[in-house]
Amino acid sequence: MPISIYSIHTFCCFPKDPLDDVEVWSESVDKVLGCKPAGQIAFREFLKSEYSEENILFWLACEDYKKIKTVPEMISSANRIYSEFVHPEAPRQFQINIDCTTRENITKNISQPTLTSFDTAQKLVYSLMARDCYPRFLKSDIYQ
Repeated sequence: MPISIYSIHTFCCFPKDPLDDVEVWSESVDKVLGCKPAGQIAFREFLKSEYSEENILFWLACEDYKKIKTVPEMISSANRIYSEFVHPEAPRQFQINIDCTTRENITKNISQPTLTSFDTAQKLVYSLMARDCYPRFLKSDIYQ
């Protein structure tokens, strides 16, 4: 049986067609966020057009934060994330929309951060993106 060009393209070491990635984005918000950098850039541009770019910026900052290996780096990064996104005095364009209890818990524990310090807030922001932003993204000109 002869091998088609499509088979070689799909199963060989050649890079896949970027449009294949875009089609996969329609499956879930995880597929968009997991596609570096194209999916993340496209979704960020969409969120920027909706004045909610802080959501993906916070989510990405948390993903990087969870990979930290040293305590001094964790403390520094936790304070940066807190001051940029969580603190009540955070810049208005970057402050994430989370409930008071979550914000208070982060504030209470920021002096002794752990790798899970932002998990609850990250889950809330992820849910917001998945439930509200992602369906609109799929209908947007940026995705289309």
